[in-house]
Order: sequence, then C-alpha cells, then structure tokens
Amino acid sequence: MAKTAITPTREEDYPEWYQQVIKAADLAETSDVRGCMVIKPWGYALWENMQRQLDDMFKATGHENAYFPLFIPMSFLEKEAEHVEGFAKECAVVTHHRLVDNGEGGLMPDPGAKLEEPLIVRPTSETIIGATFAKWVQSYRDLPILINQWANVVRWEMRTRMFLRTAEFLWQEGHTVHATSEDAQRETAMILDLYADFAEKHMAMPVIKGRKTAGERFPGAVDTLSIEAMMQDRKALQAGTSHFLGQNFAKAQDIKFQSESGELTHAWTTSWGVSTRLIGGLIMTHADDDGMVIPPKLAPAHVAILPIYKNDEERAEVLPYCESLKAELEAQTYDGAAVRVKLDDRDIRGGDKKWQWVKRGVPIRAEIGPRDVKGGGAFVARRDVGGKGTGTPRDELVGSITKMLTEMQQNLFDRAAKLRDESTIEIDTMADFEKYFADDAPGGLAYCHFVDGPEMEAKLKAMKLTARCIPLDGKEEKGKCIFTGEESTQRGVFARAY
Repeated sequence: MAKTAITPTREEDYPEWYQQVIKAADLAETSDVRGCMVIKPWGYALWENMQRQLDDMFKATGHENAYFPLFIPMSFLEKEAEHVEGFAKECAVVTHHRLVDNGEGGLMPDPGAKLEEPLIVRPTSETIIGATFAKWVQSYRDLPILINQWANVVRWEMRTRMFLRTAEFLWQEGHTVHATSEDAQRETAMILDLYADFAEKHMAMPVIKGRKTAGERFPGAVDTLSIEAMMQDRKALQAGTSHFLGQNFAKAQDIKFQSESGELTHAWTTSWGVSTRLIGGLIMTHADDDGMVIPPKLAPAHVAILPIYKNDEERAEVLPYCESLKAELEAQTYDGAAVRVKLDDRDIRGGDKKWQWVKRGVPIRAEIGPRDVKGGGAFVARRDVGGKGTGTPRDELVGSITKMLTEMQQNLFDRAAKLRDESTIEIDTMADFEKYFADDAPGGLAYCHFVDGPEMEAKLKAMKLTARCIPLDGKEEKGKCIFTGEESTQRGVFARAY
C-alpha cells in the first residue's frame, strides 16, 4: 500500500482531500436522500464522545435534557418576523398526512388529506420551545428554566458537504428563560466559555471568542456570541454560537411571569448550540495526508493493538499476548476514565490493517508479531508524529500510555495554534486587505478596523469574505474603518469561511 493514504493531498486539492479523509477514515458516506449523510460507526462513536462530554458540562452548570416536537406549526414561525425571514428559504414543509395510489403504480399525496396548517420540519426550535415555556412560566419562582435537547434538524441546503453543511444534521440546542436581562446575558457568556473550553481542551482546536456583527447575527437575536476556529486551509469555521434573544421571542410566544413586586412582565431568553459540524472542524484542524488524526480525549479507541502472524501456530502465540496487553492497558486511566483499547484480530494483511488504523486516526498503534512476543515488547507508533514507530518494552508501553496520550493531546493543540498564529495579521488599508485575500493568496485571519453597516457587508460579499466576529478580548484602539474610512475604535476578524 502506498505511503500516502489520501489522494489528492491537502496542497493539491483541499476540498477533495477533505472528502477522501472522511471516506478513508470510514466516518460517513452519502445517502440515497439528496443532501443527507449516513454517519458510520467510527464517526458516530466520535460524535458520541463529543456528546457525552458536552452533556456532562451542561449538566454540571444546572441544565437538564428534554425533547420537543420535530414538527413546528407554520404560524409559530410567523410570530417572529426576523426569525422566519432568516430561515424561510431553508425550511422543509409538510402539507399532507396520507399517501394514496396515483393510478400508475406509484404514490401521491392524498388531495383529501391536506393539513389545515402546514408543519415545518424543525430547522431550530426557538418557537416551539418558546410556546411550551409559556405554559411552564407563571411566576419568578419558576425561573430560571435551563433546558437542552439533543436532536436532528433540517435546513434545506442546496450545496452540501459532509459534516459541514448537510440538509439534515445532529446537534444540541440549549434554550433558557430568565427573570432579568443580566441573568440571560450571563447565561449567554457562560455557554460561550463552555464551548471554548470544550473546543480547546477536548478537540485541541484553538478558538477566538467573539461577538457577531449585525449582518452575521442569529435571526431574531439581540446579540450572538460565537467561537471561531481556523482550518488548515486558512479558512474560518464557526464552531459554536450562543444567542441572547432579549425579550423578542418571549413577546412573540407570550412567555410572561409575575415578578416579586407583582408586576406581569415578559421573560428574557437565550438559545445556543453546536452540531456534527464539529467533526468537520476536527478533520480540517488535525487530519494530514495519511488520513484522520483524532485527539485522544475524543478518540473512540486510544490504542489499536494489531496482531501480526503468518499461520495458526504464530496466531496461538501472538493472540494471548495481545489480549493480556489489552487488559493491562485498559487498567490504566486517561482523562478520568479507563484507556480505550481495540484489539484488531481480523484476518487481513498486516500492512493493510496498519494503514486502516492510520487513516482512522487512532492515537496509538501497537503492532505485535512473534518476535515482539519473544522480546516482551511491541512496535509502537503515535499518530501525530508520523514515522513507522519504535520497538518498545511492554512495561514501558503500559507505564507511559497516559503520558503519551497527554502529550499527543497537547501537541495537536500547539500545532494548530502555531498555524493559526502564523496565519493571523493586522491590516489597516483596503489595498492590503485585497492583496491578503487575493485569489492566488493563502489568506488567513485578518484583524481590521471596521464600522458595522451595509457598506462593509456589500464589499465583503463582493470579495466572498465574512466578518467572523469582534473578539471579546480585543483592546479598544483608535483607527479608521478600512471599508468606509470612518473613525473606528475596534478591530474585527475577517476571513474566508465555511
């Protein structure tokens, strides 16, 4: 098998490389439904690990899980004009509740089974959950309400790419209700910090925490906060958002409560979410020309043990050794849990087996043949540093496994942060901005003075660029907007983006 597992390479064709990494790592495949994907076991195990960690973080901050309907009455969306306008072009609509024979051997919607009111297949749940909250909230004593749901949503995308943009995807969406604006804004900021913590400490993906410009804000929100990451092709990826909805949705859905003073007032709400898009971010942050590279904290398996033998006699010698090594490794702990080990005893060639695990991105490979058994060791390779690996005594492998995984997790973060920092620049003129983002230039993240408004948005759209965010840790400084020449007191982050 060829040394380079992925064709084309990142440099040759990054979009196609991305698709081939997904295929080679056996993460997902296209489905028979246009724009949708099948998430395969290795990819879904990765999502489950993300889900499990995030769920623990949500619950540690007082949130509870619930589930709400997949279908939303059209009238619910119509109550919040800006919200429905933002999602109208992406909505899938159910209009009939029964099929009948079309007289030609096929099926058609029954003309007599038209719904009185069309139902929208959930693109996001602010309206349906808000209507429910209106029933739950009567008094200030009922607040806050801190709810999360794990669900699927549908947004009718015309140009899709697995994990990054599909017609149906998986996500979590948090929805909370508060008695004061201050409480709701604290919730919005706290969730953003939680998302950033998860991205950096578990995904090993450095992010910028920031506030969205008006043109990039969630439809119907007063304020949108986001975490923004940079991929290896220097494009930005929005990796999570947290929205302060003010009283907009509370007024639309009539979420009111009686305050301590006896006054009847509308509540303040938030919503926030991350999705399976994070898997796309993980691929584009860490994968290489040999395939997927998975940070240990999220890996479905930390170690893949690969027995190598030529006949039944060698098999009888190698397998028991591998099984006992597996038990020893599983007795070790990493990130607060047992080390996860996969013993791959499939009857396929050793080289093919090795490359399958390379492409899947398992953090540590341990290849074991008769010679390793006799020597009491294993041939060990760490996925992030490449190379064939080295012969390692068994006791050393077992004793150092936690350290190896910890070092790999940190190395992946440091490597991604280094690339981002090297691809970040401050720009003060439109000429330099255009040069930095020219078609033949690699681009990156540009910190520029700006004044939010239609003129900036129009120029960005013409250049196929976006304002990613206004960094929360950005310092106040005087300058001139590169788009309009107006006085500015802050810099925003601009980039090509997914």
